Amino acid sequence: MFKTLQHASRKLSPTFSSVKKLAAPFALLMASSAYAEMLDVEKDELTFGFIKLTDMAPLAIAAEKGFFEDEGLFVKLEAQANWKVLLDGVIDGKLDGAHMLAGQPLGATIGYGTSAHIVTAFSMDLNGNGITVSNEIWEQMKGNIPHENGKPVHPISASALKPVIEKYRNEGKPFNMGMVFPVSTHNYELRYWLAAGGINPGYYGPGASGNVGQIAGDTLLSVTPPPQMPATMEAGTIYGYCVGEPWNQQAVFKGIGVPVITDYEIWKNNPEKVFGVNSKWAEENPQTHLAVVKALIRAAIWLDENNNANRKEAVKILSNPNYVGADYEVIANSMTGTFEYEKGDKREVPDFNVFFRYFANYPYYSDAIWYLTQMRRWGQIAEDKPDSWYHETAKKVYKPDVYLEAAKLLVAEGKAKKEDFPFDTDGYRAPQAEFIDNITFDGREPNAYLAKLPIGLKAGEKVTSAGVTK
Repeated sequence: MFKTLQHASRKLSPTFSSVKKLAAPFALLMASSAYAEMLDVEKDELTFGFIKLTDMAPLAIAAEKGFFEDEGLFVKLEAQANWKVLLDGVIDGKLDGAHMLAGQPLGATIGYGTSAHIVTAFSMDLNGNGITVSNEIWEQMKGNIPHENGKPVHPISASALKPVIEKYRNEGKPFNMGMVFPVSTHNYELRYWLAAGGINPGYYGPGASGNVGQIAGDTLLSVTPPPQMPATMEAGTIYGYCVGEPWNQQAVFKGIGVPVITDYEIWKNNPEKVFGVNSKWAEENPQTHLAVVKALIRAAIWLDENNNANRKEAVKILSNPNYVGADYEVIANSMTGTFEYEKGDKREVPDFNVFFRYFANYPYYSDAIWYLTQMRRWGQIAEDKPDSWYHETAKKVYKPDVYLEAAKLLVAEGKAKKEDFPFDTDGYRAPQAEFIDNITFDGREPNAYLAKLPIGLKAGEKVTSAGVTK
C-alpha cells in the first residue's frame, strides 16, 4: 500500500515527503502476508523494451493485470524499432530490461556483434514461430509434399523446397529468405529446418561479407524486422521468412503466403524469448530484479491457467496499438490453440504458444548451450570450444537461482504452486529427441551433438571467404 501511495503522490503532488508520513500508518494497518512479502526494491520506476510480437505477452499482462504494481514496481513498456535498438537500449541504460531473443544475451556476452554482459533469469515462452513462403513458392513446393484427404501432411520437410531452390539457382536467381536478427531463434530455426532438408543455409565468416552468413550457402538469408516481413515478401524482395506471431498468420489473412511449418514441429517445446537485463543493472538492483521476475511469473501463470482460458482477454490486450497492434483475429489465430497454414487449413496446435506449463520460464543451461552450438555450427563462433566453455558461458548468462528465489516467494505467498517449478533440477533438461531430423540433443555434451549434424562446421573446421577449411 505504501508503494501504491508513493506512486500516487508522484502523480498528484510534488510534496512526496508529506504523503509518505501519511502513508506509513496505513502501511502498518494493511501489513497482510502479501504486503509483508513485498521486496525492498532499489528502483521502482522502470522502462522495459519489447518488439511487437505476441510473445511479449508476459510483459503486457504483468502491466495490465497489476502484477508489477503488486511488487511495488511502476513499469513503462516501450516498443522498439528493431532488435539492435532494443539491445543497445539495455546496454546503455535507456531501458532497464527487455523482451529479447534468446540468442541476444549469449551473443552479446561472448562478443558476437555487440559486446556486453547481458543476463537472463526468465525465459518468456516456448514455441511461437513459423516459416512462411510466398504463394508462388508454395505452388512450386506442393507437388513435392505428400497429401492425405487433399491436405499436406505435416510436418513439411525442407526437402520439398530443395528442387525449387535448385531451379532458381539454375536460372541464375539467388533464393532470398528473411529472418529477424543474426542471433535470433528464427535464424537458427530456419537454418535447422533447411539443413534437415539437405539445404545449406550458408556460413558466417571473417570480414564484412562474412557477417551476413551467406558463405557457401544454397540460400541467401537476410535480416528483416518482424512487422515488415509480410510486406517485404509481398514486394518480392524475399521468397519466405521465419518470424514470430502474428506475422505468419498475417500473411494468410492478406492472402500473400503460406506458413509451411511451425517451430513446434522443428523442435518440440523449444525455448523462445527471454527477459534480459544488463549484468551491472542486475548487480545493482537485485531486489528489483527479483520483484520483476515474480511479476512475470504471475503473468505467465495467468496466460496458461485453466487450459488457456484467459487467452481471449490476452489477445484483446495485445491487439492494442501500444503492444502488438495487429487485428484481434490475426493474433487469436495462433494464441488460442490453433494455427492456419493454407487459407482454410486451420489445425489444432494447443501448445503453439506456451508461457508457463512445462517449466517454460525456467532458464535452463541446456537451452543456452543449444543456441551456442548453433552459433558454432554456422561460424558465428569461429573456432572449436571445449565442452567446459559452453557450460561456463551458459552459467555466466542464465540465472536460474534468481528465478527459483522468485518462485519460492510466490509459493510462500500462496500465488503459485510448488509443483509448478523444477526446484530439484541441475539446470539441464533430459536429452531431447523431438527435432524434425530426429537427432538427439544432450546439453551436457555439446561437441558430441555438433558432430552428429550432417550440415554445419565440424571439429577443426573454420570459415574463410572461400568456404569451409580445416
